[in-house]
Amino acid sequence: MKTSLSTAEIDRISAPLRAGNAAFATRYPGERSDRQPVHTLYGGAHLFRADAARRLGQRALEALEEHAPDAATLAEAFGLAPQLAERVRPRVLDKLRTEPVEDLRIDFEDGYGVRSDQEEDGHAVACAGEVARGRREGVLPPFLGIRIKSLTEETRERALRTLDLFLTAMLEATGGALPSGFVVTLPKLQIPEHAAALADALDALEPKLGLAGGALHLEIMVEQTQAVVDATGRVAVPALVAAARGRCIAAHLGTYDYTASCGVTAAHQHMGHPACDFAKQCMQASLGGTGVWLSDGATNVMPVGDRATVHAAWRRQAFDVRHSLVGGFYQGWDLHPAQLVARFTAVYAFYLEALDAATARLSSFVGKAARVSLVGDVFDDAATGQGLLNFFLRGLGCGAVSASEALATGLTLDELRARSFAKILAGRRTAG
Repeated sequence: MKTSLSTAEIDRISAPLRAGNAAFATRYPGERSDRQPVHTLYGGAHLFRADAARRLGQRALEALEEHAPDAATLAEAFGLAPQLAERVRPRVLDKLRTEPVEDLRIDFEDGYGVRSDQEEDGHAVACAGEVARGRREGVLPPFLGIRIKSLTEETRERALRTLDLFLTAMLEATGGALPSGFVVTLPKLQIPEHAAALADALDALEPKLGLAGGALHLEIMVEQTQAVVDATGRVAVPALVAAARGRCIAAHLGTYDYTASCGVTAAHQHMGHPACDFAKQCMQASLGGTGVWLSDGATNVMPVGDRATVHAAWRRQAFDVRHSLVGGFYQGWDLHPAQLVARFTAVYAFYLEALDAATARLSSFVGKAARVSLVGDVFDDAATGQGLLNFFLRGLGCGAVSASEALATGLTLDELRARSFAKILAGRRTAG
Protein backbone atom coordinates (compact mmCIF):
# COMPACT_ATOMS: atom_id res chain seq x y z
CA MET A 1 0.00 0.00 0.00
CA LYS A 2 1.40 3.39 -1.03
CA THR A 3 2.29 5.94 1.68
CA SER A 4 3.40 9.55 1.39
CA LEU A 5 5.76 9.98 4.36
CA SER A 6 9.30 8.62 4.10
CA THR A 7 10.98 6.75 6.92
CA ALA A 8 13.27 9.74 7.48
CA GLU A 9 10.28 12.08 7.80
CA ILE A 10 8.57 9.78 10.26
CA ASP A 11 11.78 9.64 12.32
CA ARG A 12 12.03 13.43 12.30
CA ILE A 13 8.43 13.81 13.43
CA SER A 14 8.86 11.11 16.08
CA ALA A 15 12.00 12.53 17.70
CA PRO A 16 10.25 15.14 19.88
CA LEU A 17 7.44 12.65 20.52
CA ARG A 18 9.88 10.15 22.00
CA ALA A 19 11.21 12.76 24.41
CA GLY A 20 7.74 14.04 25.25
CA ASN A 21 6.32 10.57 25.82
CA ALA A 22 9.28 9.66 28.05
CA ALA A 23 8.80 12.84 30.10
CA PHE A 24 5.06 12.17 30.40
CA ALA A 25 5.69 8.61 31.59
CA THR A 26 8.07 9.91 34.25
CA ARG A 27 5.66 12.56 35.49
CA TYR A 28 2.57 10.35 35.27
CA PRO A 29 3.61 6.78 36.05
CA GLY A 30 0.02 5.77 36.77
CA GLU A 31 -1.92 4.84 39.88
CA ARG A 32 -0.02 3.02 42.60
CA SER A 33 -0.58 -0.69 42.83
CA ASP A 34 -0.14 -1.04 46.60
CA ARG A 35 -3.04 -0.97 49.03
CA GLN A 36 -4.44 2.42 50.04
CA PRO A 37 -6.10 2.63 53.47
CA VAL A 38 -9.76 3.67 53.45
CA HIS A 39 -9.29 6.00 56.40
CA THR A 40 -6.88 7.73 58.76
CA LEU A 41 -7.87 7.82 62.42
CA TYR A 42 -5.99 10.41 64.43
CA GLY A 43 -5.59 11.12 68.11
CA GLY A 44 -3.50 13.32 70.36
CA ALA A 45 0.07 12.17 70.93
CA HIS A 46 -0.42 12.42 74.68
CA LEU A 47 -2.97 9.58 74.46
CA PHE A 48 -1.08 7.21 72.17
CA ARG A 49 -0.19 3.72 73.37
CA ALA A 50 1.21 0.71 71.54
CA ASP A 51 -2.15 -1.10 71.56
CA ALA A 52 -4.17 1.95 70.50
CA ALA A 53 -5.62 0.25 67.41
CA ARG A 54 -6.92 -2.68 69.45
CA ARG A 55 -8.42 -0.43 72.12
CA LEU A 56 -10.08 1.80 69.54
CA GLY A 57 -11.48 -1.26 67.79
CA GLN A 58 -12.96 -2.51 71.05
CA ARG A 59 -14.74 0.79 71.58
CA ALA A 60 -16.07 0.64 68.02
CA LEU A 61 -17.36 -2.89 68.62
CA GLU A 62 -19.12 -1.73 71.75
CA ALA A 63 -20.79 1.08 69.79
CA LEU A 64 -21.92 -1.36 67.10
CA GLU A 65 -23.36 -3.82 69.59
CA GLU A 66 -25.09 -1.11 71.60
CA HIS A 67 -26.60 0.92 68.76
CA ALA A 68 -26.88 -1.61 65.89
CA PRO A 69 -27.06 -5.04 67.56
CA ASP A 70 -28.52 -6.74 64.47
CA ALA A 71 -28.85 -6.24 60.73
CA ALA A 72 -32.36 -4.79 61.01
CA THR A 73 -31.16 -2.03 63.34
CA LEU A 74 -28.15 -1.39 61.12
CA ALA A 75 -30.48 -1.04 58.13
CA GLU A 76 -32.61 1.44 60.07
CA ALA A 77 -29.60 3.40 61.26
CA PHE A 78 -28.06 3.84 57.82
CA GLY A 79 -31.11 3.65 55.58
CA LEU A 80 -29.91 0.43 53.93
CA ALA A 81 -32.06 -2.18 52.23
CA PRO A 82 -32.54 -5.10 54.66
CA GLN A 83 -30.82 -7.57 52.31
CA LEU A 84 -27.82 -5.30 51.96
CA ALA A 85 -27.58 -4.79 55.72
CA GLU A 86 -27.57 -8.59 56.17
CA ARG A 87 -24.46 -8.76 53.98
CA VAL A 88 -22.76 -5.68 55.40
CA ARG A 89 -23.03 -6.18 59.17
CA PRO A 90 -21.08 -9.48 59.46
CA ARG A 91 -18.23 -7.99 57.44
CA VAL A 92 -18.13 -4.83 59.53
CA LEU A 93 -18.15 -6.96 62.67
CA ASP A 94 -15.24 -9.05 61.37
CA LYS A 95 -13.32 -5.94 60.36
CA LEU A 96 -13.67 -4.35 63.79
CA ARG A 97 -12.47 -7.58 65.39
CA THR A 98 -9.47 -8.16 63.13
CA GLU A 99 -8.29 -4.83 61.68
CA PRO A 100 -10.36 -1.97 63.13
CA VAL A 101 -7.82 0.74 62.26
CA GLU A 102 -6.08 0.74 58.90
CA ASP A 103 -4.15 3.97 59.32
CA LEU A 104 -3.37 5.72 62.61
CA ARG A 105 -1.88 9.19 62.97
CA ILE A 106 -0.12 10.21 66.18
CA ASP A 107 -1.03 13.88 66.32
CA PHE A 108 1.14 16.71 67.59
CA GLU A 109 -1.05 19.37 65.97
CA ASP A 110 -4.79 20.10 66.35
CA GLY A 111 -5.55 16.95 68.35
CA TYR A 112 -2.68 17.68 70.73
CA GLY A 113 -3.18 21.28 71.70
CA VAL A 114 -0.74 23.88 73.01
CA ARG A 115 1.74 22.47 75.50
CA SER A 116 5.09 23.44 76.93
CA ASP A 117 8.26 22.49 75.06
CA GLN A 118 9.26 20.20 77.90
CA GLU A 119 5.93 18.38 77.73
CA GLU A 120 6.04 17.94 73.94
CA ASP A 121 9.64 16.73 74.12
CA GLY A 122 8.52 14.08 76.61
CA HIS A 123 5.55 12.99 74.54
CA ALA A 124 7.67 12.76 71.36
CA VAL A 125 10.08 10.36 73.05
CA ALA A 126 7.34 8.43 74.84
CA CYS A 127 5.34 7.93 71.62
CA ALA A 128 8.48 6.68 69.90
CA GLY A 129 8.89 4.08 72.62
CA GLU A 130 5.25 3.01 72.30
CA VAL A 131 5.62 2.62 68.53
CA ALA A 132 8.69 0.45 69.04
CA ARG A 133 6.81 -1.66 71.58
CA GLY A 134 3.83 -1.99 69.26
CA ARG A 135 6.12 -3.13 66.46
CA ARG A 136 7.73 -5.77 68.70
CA GLU A 137 4.34 -7.04 69.86
CA GLY A 138 2.80 -6.96 66.38
CA VAL A 139 -0.13 -4.74 67.39
CA LEU A 140 0.43 -1.70 65.16
CA PRO A 141 -2.00 -1.02 62.30
CA PRO A 142 -0.76 -1.58 58.73
CA PHE A 143 -0.27 2.18 58.23
CA LEU A 144 1.05 4.58 60.85
CA GLY A 145 2.54 8.04 61.11
CA ILE A 146 2.90 11.26 63.02
CA ARG A 147 1.48 14.68 62.25
CA ILE A 148 3.88 17.43 63.25
CA LYS A 149 2.98 21.08 63.60
CA SER A 150 3.08 23.34 60.55
CA LEU A 151 6.30 24.89 59.27
CA THR A 152 4.99 28.43 59.46
CA GLU A 153 7.11 30.86 61.46
CA GLU A 154 5.17 30.37 64.68
CA THR A 155 5.73 26.62 64.97
CA ARG A 156 8.48 25.57 62.53
CA GLU A 157 11.19 25.08 65.16
CA ARG A 158 8.85 23.13 67.41
CA ALA A 159 7.72 20.95 64.48
CA LEU A 160 11.25 20.05 63.43
CA ARG A 161 12.36 19.35 67.01
CA THR A 162 9.44 16.99 67.57
CA LEU A 163 10.20 15.22 64.29
CA ASP A 164 13.86 14.81 65.25
CA LEU A 165 13.15 13.61 68.79
CA PHE A 166 10.51 11.12 67.68
CA LEU A 167 12.48 9.60 64.80
CA THR A 168 15.73 9.44 66.76
CA ALA A 169 14.13 7.72 69.75
CA MET A 170 11.98 5.38 67.64
CA LEU A 171 14.79 4.14 65.41
CA GLU A 172 17.09 3.69 68.38
CA ALA A 173 14.41 1.54 70.03
CA THR A 174 13.65 -0.48 66.86
CA GLY A 175 17.27 -1.01 65.86
CA GLY A 176 16.86 1.16 62.79
CA ALA A 177 13.64 -0.38 61.48
CA LEU A 178 10.67 1.71 60.37
CA PRO A 179 7.12 0.55 61.12
CA SER A 180 5.03 -0.63 58.18
CA GLY A 181 3.48 2.19 56.16
CA PHE A 182 5.18 4.94 58.16
CA VAL A 183 4.66 8.56 57.03
CA VAL A 184 5.13 12.10 58.33
CA THR A 185 2.10 14.34 57.86
CA LEU A 186 2.70 18.04 57.19
CA PRO A 187 -0.33 20.28 57.89
CA LYS A 188 -1.32 23.75 56.69
CA LEU A 189 1.03 24.17 53.75
CA GLN A 190 0.91 27.58 52.13
CA ILE A 191 4.04 27.57 49.95
CA PRO A 192 6.26 24.94 48.30
CA GLU A 193 9.06 25.89 50.68
CA HIS A 194 7.15 24.19 53.50
CA ALA A 195 7.29 20.83 51.72
CA ALA A 196 10.88 21.45 50.65
CA ALA A 197 11.94 22.19 54.23
CA LEU A 198 10.46 18.93 55.48
CA ALA A 199 12.21 17.07 52.66
CA ASP A 200 15.46 18.81 53.67
CA ALA A 201 14.96 17.68 57.27
CA LEU A 202 14.37 14.10 56.20
CA ASP A 203 17.42 14.25 53.92
CA ALA A 204 19.51 15.34 56.90
CA LEU A 205 18.05 12.79 59.32
CA GLU A 206 18.27 9.63 57.22
CA PRO A 207 22.08 9.21 57.21
CA LYS A 208 22.28 10.14 60.90
CA LEU A 209 19.68 7.47 61.73
CA GLY A 210 21.12 4.78 59.49
CA LEU A 211 18.28 4.88 56.96
CA ALA A 212 18.60 4.57 53.21
CA GLY A 213 18.04 7.74 51.24
CA GLY A 214 14.35 8.26 50.51
CA ALA A 215 13.20 5.79 53.17
CA LEU A 216 11.11 8.43 54.96
CA HIS A 217 7.89 9.49 53.26
CA LEU A 218 5.67 12.48 53.82
CA GLU A 219 2.13 13.51 53.03
CA ILE A 220 0.71 17.00 52.73
CA MET A 221 -2.51 18.46 54.04
CA VAL A 222 -4.31 20.88 51.76
CA GLU A 223 -5.91 23.26 54.26
CA GLN A 224 -5.34 26.75 52.86
CA THR A 225 -6.69 28.38 49.72
CA GLN A 226 -3.08 29.13 48.73
CA ALA A 227 -2.44 25.38 48.63
CA VAL A 228 -5.12 24.98 45.96
CA VAL A 229 -4.67 28.06 43.75
CA ASP A 230 -1.54 30.20 44.00
CA ALA A 231 -1.18 33.96 43.59
CA THR A 232 -0.80 33.62 39.81
CA GLY A 233 -4.06 31.71 39.46
CA ARG A 234 -2.40 28.35 38.84
CA VAL A 235 -3.35 25.14 40.63
CA ALA A 236 -0.81 25.03 43.45
CA VAL A 237 -0.92 21.39 44.53
CA PRO A 238 1.59 19.98 41.99
CA ALA A 239 4.23 22.49 43.09
CA LEU A 240 3.77 21.42 46.72
CA VAL A 241 4.22 17.77 45.77
CA ALA A 242 7.21 18.51 43.52
CA ALA A 243 8.92 20.47 46.31
CA ALA A 244 8.99 17.28 48.40
CA ARG A 245 11.36 15.77 45.81
CA GLY A 246 9.72 12.38 45.47
CA ARG A 247 8.92 11.89 49.15
CA CYS A 248 5.25 12.93 49.00
CA ILE A 249 3.00 9.89 48.75
CA ALA A 250 -0.38 11.43 49.62
CA ALA A 251 -2.38 14.66 49.72
CA HIS A 252 -5.20 15.07 52.25
CA LEU A 253 -7.89 17.74 52.27
CA GLY A 254 -8.39 19.38 55.67
CA THR A 255 -12.10 20.15 55.48
CA TYR A 256 -12.50 22.62 58.31
CA ASP A 257 -9.29 24.61 58.00
CA TYR A 258 -9.87 24.84 54.26
CA THR A 259 -13.47 26.02 54.46
CA ALA A 260 -12.45 28.50 57.16
CA SER A 261 -9.74 29.86 54.84
CA CYS A 262 -12.46 30.31 52.22
CA GLY A 263 -14.49 32.44 54.65
CA VAL A 264 -17.23 29.84 55.15
CA THR A 265 -19.02 30.26 58.47
CA ALA A 266 -18.90 27.46 61.02
CA ALA A 267 -22.51 26.38 60.52
CA HIS A 268 -21.79 25.55 56.87
CA GLN A 269 -18.37 23.93 57.18
CA HIS A 270 -18.86 20.35 56.03
CA MET A 271 -17.38 17.85 53.60
CA GLY A 272 -20.05 18.35 50.98
CA HIS A 273 -19.56 22.11 50.70
CA PRO A 274 -18.92 23.27 47.10
CA ALA A 275 -15.61 24.81 48.21
CA CYS A 276 -14.41 21.36 49.27
CA ASP A 277 -15.57 19.80 46.01
CA PHE A 278 -13.65 22.46 44.08
CA ALA A 279 -10.48 21.81 46.10
CA LYS A 280 -10.77 18.06 45.64
CA GLN A 281 -11.35 18.39 41.92
CA CYS A 282 -8.21 20.54 41.66
CA MET A 283 -6.27 17.92 43.59
CA GLN A 284 -7.70 15.13 41.49
CA ALA A 285 -7.14 16.79 38.12
CA SER A 286 -3.59 17.89 38.90
CA LEU A 287 -2.38 14.74 40.68
CA GLY A 288 -4.22 12.06 38.70
CA GLY A 289 -1.82 9.47 37.32
CA THR A 290 1.08 10.65 39.49
CA GLY A 291 0.76 7.86 42.04
CA VAL A 292 0.01 10.30 44.88
CA TRP A 293 -2.89 9.04 46.99
CA LEU A 294 -5.77 11.42 47.64
CA SER A 295 -7.75 11.61 50.86
CA ASP A 296 -10.87 13.52 51.88
CA GLY A 297 -11.41 15.07 55.31
CA ALA A 298 -13.51 14.14 58.32
CA THR A 299 -17.10 14.42 59.54
CA ASN A 300 -17.10 16.46 62.74
CA VAL A 301 -20.47 15.26 64.06
CA MET A 302 -19.60 12.73 66.77
CA PRO A 303 -21.72 9.59 67.32
CA VAL A 304 -22.06 10.07 71.06
CA GLY A 305 -25.27 9.95 73.11
CA ASP A 306 -28.50 7.99 72.91
CA ARG A 307 -29.30 5.68 70.00
CA ALA A 308 -31.19 8.29 68.00
CA THR A 309 -28.29 10.74 68.29
CA VAL A 310 -25.73 8.10 67.35
CA HIS A 311 -27.79 6.96 64.36
CA ALA A 312 -28.11 10.54 63.11
CA ALA A 313 -24.35 11.05 63.37
CA TRP A 314 -23.69 7.74 61.60
CA ARG A 315 -26.03 8.70 58.75
CA ARG A 316 -24.28 12.06 58.42
CA GLN A 317 -20.89 10.41 58.17
CA ALA A 318 -22.11 7.68 55.82
CA PHE A 319 -23.46 10.38 53.51
CA ASP A 320 -20.08 12.12 53.56
CA VAL A 321 -18.15 8.89 52.95
CA ARG A 322 -20.35 7.97 50.02
CA HIS A 323 -19.96 11.47 48.57
CA SER A 324 -16.19 10.98 48.74
CA LEU A 325 -16.31 7.53 47.14
CA VAL A 326 -18.55 8.63 44.30
CA GLY A 327 -16.12 11.50 43.68
CA GLY A 328 -13.15 9.13 43.46
CA PHE A 329 -11.70 9.82 46.93
CA TYR A 330 -11.26 6.43 48.58
CA GLN A 331 -9.79 7.59 51.89
CA GLY A 332 -10.98 9.97 54.59
CA TRP A 333 -10.32 10.93 58.21
CA ASP A 334 -12.01 9.68 61.39
CA LEU A 335 -11.99 11.44 64.75
CA HIS A 336 -13.73 9.01 67.13
CA PRO A 337 -13.74 5.20 67.49
CA ALA A 338 -17.53 4.99 67.06
CA GLN A 339 -17.05 6.59 63.64
CA LEU A 340 -15.34 3.38 62.52
CA VAL A 341 -18.79 1.76 62.44
CA ALA A 342 -20.06 4.34 59.96
CA ARG A 343 -16.81 4.34 57.98
CA PHE A 344 -16.81 0.62 57.28
CA THR A 345 -20.57 0.33 56.92
CA ALA A 346 -20.61 3.05 54.26
CA VAL A 347 -17.55 1.68 52.46
CA TYR A 348 -18.79 -1.91 52.48
CA ALA A 349 -22.29 -0.92 51.35
CA PHE A 350 -20.73 1.06 48.49
CA TYR A 351 -18.93 -2.03 47.19
CA LEU A 352 -21.52 -4.68 47.97
CA GLU A 353 -24.44 -2.86 46.37
CA ALA A 354 -22.44 -2.70 43.11
CA LEU A 355 -20.79 -6.12 43.39
CA ASP A 356 -23.18 -8.22 41.29
CA ALA A 357 -23.20 -5.77 38.38
CA ALA A 358 -19.42 -5.30 38.52
CA THR A 359 -18.91 -9.08 38.58
CA ALA A 360 -21.09 -9.55 35.51
CA ARG A 361 -19.40 -6.74 33.61
CA LEU A 362 -15.85 -7.83 34.39
CA SER A 363 -16.60 -11.50 33.78
CA SER A 364 -18.13 -10.76 30.39
CA PHE A 365 -15.39 -8.34 29.51
CA VAL A 366 -12.54 -10.68 30.39
CA GLY A 367 -14.25 -13.59 28.68
CA LYS A 368 -14.38 -11.69 25.41
CA ALA A 369 -10.77 -10.52 25.79
CA ALA A 370 -11.33 -6.78 25.36
CA ARG A 371 -13.84 -6.97 22.53
CA VAL A 372 -16.61 -4.48 23.21
CA SER A 373 -19.40 -6.13 25.18
CA LEU A 374 -22.86 -5.17 26.34
CA VAL A 375 -24.12 -6.27 29.75
CA GLY A 376 -27.54 -5.01 30.69
CA ASP A 377 -27.75 -1.36 29.66
CA VAL A 378 -24.10 -0.45 30.30
CA PHE A 379 -21.68 -0.49 27.38
CA ASP A 380 -18.07 -1.41 28.19
CA ASP A 381 -14.89 -0.93 26.22
CA ALA A 382 -11.27 -1.63 27.03
CA ALA A 383 -10.84 1.63 28.95
CA THR A 384 -13.21 0.45 31.68
CA GLY A 385 -11.36 -2.79 32.31
CA GLN A 386 -8.84 -1.32 34.72
CA GLY A 387 -11.57 0.60 36.51
CA LEU A 388 -13.53 -2.61 37.07
CA LEU A 389 -10.38 -4.38 38.25
CA ASN A 390 -9.63 -1.50 40.63
CA PHE A 391 -13.12 -1.85 42.10
CA PHE A 392 -12.31 -5.41 43.14
CA LEU A 393 -8.77 -4.61 44.28
CA ARG A 394 -9.97 -1.82 46.56
CA GLY A 395 -12.86 -3.94 47.81
CA LEU A 396 -10.51 -6.81 48.59
CA GLY A 397 -8.02 -4.50 50.30
CA CYS A 398 -10.50 -3.17 52.85
CA GLY A 399 -12.42 -6.41 53.41
CA ALA A 400 -15.64 -5.40 51.66
CA VAL A 401 -15.21 -8.08 48.98
CA SER A 402 -14.06 -11.63 49.68
CA ALA A 403 -11.53 -13.52 47.59
CA SER A 404 -14.24 -15.97 46.41
CA GLU A 405 -16.40 -13.06 45.26
CA ALA A 406 -13.49 -11.59 43.32
CA LEU A 407 -12.74 -14.96 41.73
CA ALA A 408 -16.36 -15.17 40.56
CA THR A 409 -15.34 -12.72 37.83
CA GLY A 410 -13.36 -15.49 36.18
CA LEU A 411 -10.01 -14.00 37.13
CA THR A 412 -7.37 -16.09 38.87
CA LEU A 413 -5.50 -15.09 42.03
CA ASP A 414 -2.34 -14.55 39.98
CA GLU A 415 -4.23 -12.24 37.63
CA LEU A 416 -5.63 -10.26 40.55
CA ARG A 417 -2.14 -9.95 42.06
CA ALA A 418 -0.88 -8.54 38.75
CA ARG A 419 -3.20 -5.55 39.34
CA SER A 420 -3.02 -4.65 35.65
CA PHE A 421 -5.88 -5.27 33.26
CA ALA A 422 -3.56 -4.86 30.27
CA LYS A 423 -1.31 -7.63 31.61
CA ILE A 424 -4.33 -9.87 32.21
CA LEU A 425 -5.51 -9.44 28.63
CA ALA A 426 -2.01 -9.93 27.22
CA GLY A 427 -1.60 -13.12 29.24
CA ARG A 428 -4.94 -14.50 28.09
CA ARG A 429 -4.24 -13.68 24.46
CA THR A 430 -0.88 -15.42 24.69
CA ALA A 431 -2.45 -18.44 26.35
CA GLY A 432 -5.20 -18.49 23.76
